[in-house]
Amino acid sequence: MPKCSPSLSSYVKEFGEYVFSSDGKILFCKVCEVKVSASKRFLVTQHLKTAKHEHAVNLRKKREQSTVQPLLTQNTNKKSDFNSDLTEALLSANIPLYKVNNFKFKEFLEKYTPKNIPDESTLRKNYVDDIYKKTLTKIQAEVFNRKIWVSIDETTDVDGRYIANVIVGVLDSEVPSKVMLVNCEHLEKTNSTTIAQLFERSMNLIWLQGVEHNNVLLLVSDAAPYMVKAGSAIKIFFPKMHHVTCLAHALHRVAEQIRSDFPLVDKLISSVKKVFLKCPSRINIFKDEAPELSLPPEPVITRWGTWLNAAIYYCDSYKTIKKIIEKFDPDDAVSIHAAQTIMSERRVEANLAFIKSNFSFLSSALISLEEKGKSLSSSVAIINAVSEKLSIAASSPQGKSIYTKFQKVLDKNSGYKVLSQISKIIDGKTDSFDGLPEAIETIDIVNFKYAPVNSVDVERSFSVYKNILSDRRRSFKFENISKILVIQCNLNI
Repeated sequence: MPKCSPSLSSYVKEFGEYVFSSDGKILFCKVCEVKVSASKRFLVTQHLKTAKHEHAVNLRKKREQSTVQPLLTQNTNKKSDFNSDLTEALLSANIPLYKVNNFKFKEFLEKYTPKNIPDESTLRKNYVDDIYKKTLTKIQAEVFNRKIWVSIDETTDVDGRYIANVIVGVLDSEVPSKVMLVNCEHLEKTNSTTIAQLFERSMNLIWLQGVEHNNVLLLVSDAAPYMVKAGSAIKIFFPKMHHVTCLAHALHRVAEQIRSDFPLVDKLISSVKKVFLKCPSRINIFKDEAPELSLPPEPVITRWGTWLNAAIYYCDSYKTIKKIIEKFDPDDAVSIHAAQTIMSERRVEANLAFIKSNFSFLSSALISLEEKGKSLSSSVAIINAVSEKLSIAASSPQGKSIYTKFQKVLDKNSGYKVLSQISKIIDGKTDSFDGLPEAIETIDIVNFKYAPVNSVDVERSFSVYKNILSDRRRSFKFENISKILVIQCNLNI
């Protein structure tokens, strides 16, 4: 080994061999594991003051303390904090627990922790349940003695099970609430009775000392008849609760009415989608003819606003799309023949122009309504703007049917009328309590400032559920899925 120069060796001697080392040519920081410029002394001291170095020093101290602590104190719960933290980290990142049995992964953890890495079954049997209970404890602390809103929705998973999720949030006049998933259950069937029972079980999870019936102010769900019926039943036991059906669903139903009123446009979107679906040769022709244009969209009916966006796309690029479709041989596929037939009718162009001119704003309104942390006044303002624009389009027969649909959807949503009146009071537009239930108090109105009007957050929890129950994890027991979902969806607490 070459002889160390006096300057580099002096840094090692001054700051300690546990911090620096040198081979005579470079100065190496053992804490950060990086080469340090040592041409001048202030560069060395400057490195010691960097956030990266200080963070690495703190980590080293914590590791040293963690190795000494078990010798000084007795672990009363007989469970490893490292195993618990490892389990929580894996679950939060949606990494299957069986990955700890992977040879290279286990070798990596043992090298850099250094700890004895347990088997997957040890983590699953001894720690998952504890982390789940700890998560519920955090939720209970958040909602203790505070006003809350609740949202319920259900879906069918890939195994055909009826899955219902319940989320809650604190109603606060200062800041938007955190969204917390309280419960995920498998229902034998979905009706008003099972939903009402699910609601009661979920409230018992967050209020162990007894359900605080006067602290539930709002229930948000979709407009399914059994949900509306369940909301009416729940209100008997929660006198201050108002049930509002999701306004994002309401706008989606208006968009569905537009799709129903323009069947030619619907056939155009469907047939052109099929022309390019899983056909690389036609896709290549499309890219050659229109390199600056994206491929025709593939709208999914259950995804809000995607059909409207597709109609706007065809309105903007109709001439180019028609030119490309006409290049294909109609005998090659039924979809090509159908697309060419529809595009030969000039009514399609007129319908596309009408849709974009009068209803393109609905898509952006949906996106805006789905934003997190939106105040009640902002949400009501969006609905009022939509109503105003649809009333203008109602001068035509087609626009009138769509505006009528919008009015019917809102008229059935009695909870929205209450929230709209509360919004006017909060904004100072009225000082009248007319139309509000007698049970509502002044302080309750203040807490509605950031009240949600959509069930988008429940839909997001279903997306997390689908990620957990992937094609390679179908043997998952539902009990474990439910616990892991609650853990993953409450990382923000």
